[in-house]
Amino acid sequence: MSKNMTQRGKLLVLLDILRRETDEEHLLTVPMLLKKLESRGVQMERKSVYESIATLQEYGYDVELQRGKGYYLAEREFQLAELKLLVDAVQASKFITVQKSQQLIEKLSRQASDYQASSLQRQVYVVGKTRSANERVYYSIDAIYEAIASNRQIHFRYFDYDQKKRMVFRRNGAFYQVSPYALIRDNDNYYLVAYDAQTEQLRHYRVDRMDRLEMLDEARQGSEAFERSDPARYADRHFGMFRGEEEQVVLRCKSWLAHVLIDRFGDDVMMIPEGEDTFRAVVKVVVSPQFFGWLFGLEGGAEVLEPDHVRHQMRKELEQNLARYQ
Repeated sequence: MSKNMTQRGKLLVLLDILRRETDEEHLLTVPMLLKKLESRGVQMERKSVYESIATLQEYGYDVELQRGKGYYLAEREFQLAELKLLVDAVQASKFITVQKSQQLIEKLSRQASDYQASSLQRQVYVVGKTRSANERVYYSIDAIYEAIASNRQIHFRYFDYDQKKRMVFRRNGAFYQVSPYALIRDNDNYYLVAYDAQTEQLRHYRVDRMDRLEMLDEARQGSEAFERSDPARYADRHFGMFRGEEEQVVLRCKSWLAHVLIDRFGDDVMMIPEGEDTFRAVVKVVVSPQFFGWLFGLEGGAEVLEPDHVRHQMRKELEQNLARYQ
């Protein structure tokens, strides 16, 4: 390190030492700070250290002194508990690749002291989730947010996988052109809610199934359609984000399912008591095989009452599945 370092440069080195090598349990006295500075090639006098600490405090850094023990940086941009939550969220996100996850956790670790950073090397085990190997998702999400902020359309190719795990592009590889309005995270997948001018409808697309996503010069369309929708309820009504017709469905539910209905449809779900053991629930859902599968998973605790055609569809789904096992 240059011996001709400015006072401002020395101040930054001192701040870095306080940030990386001190916390409430690890304090440094002025003589110890002088040695740390010297190890980095910075020569300072005792008086200059006191003056530099006072300058840092004046500019809002919470450098505290414990008499007889030394100085430490107390308040940080993130508290340790907050960093642990962020690290857990990164590790639990299957759309982030292992490599990108490690990079993000390393950056988060720099917000803590070296001693605290060791406690951020956590392992969160998430049942039934495999990590993505596709870093394209990470950048596609960022590009979508940029397009929304810029009021611009996007285009992309959309694909599925075949039984040999090969990408099969829809529309023979032709580009989808849509106006992006929102991103929804459901079952740890990101879905784009966008307006399709060709069908004049809001549609959703899985972001990890997009390829060659680009922002276009054309301004977005369909703002009226999006404003008429209820984005906060969109994911609640689309089970597994599968398409179908939206219906108002009446269910008869066992009393022990009340919390399940609230978790799924929100605090304002209509629930009408029928007796001590049952209640009726009126919900708006997109009727799909995934909705029927959700009902079946409630172990007979819920029954479709209305409308009749949805009740008939439920019975048909059950009969078809039963036939497969006979």
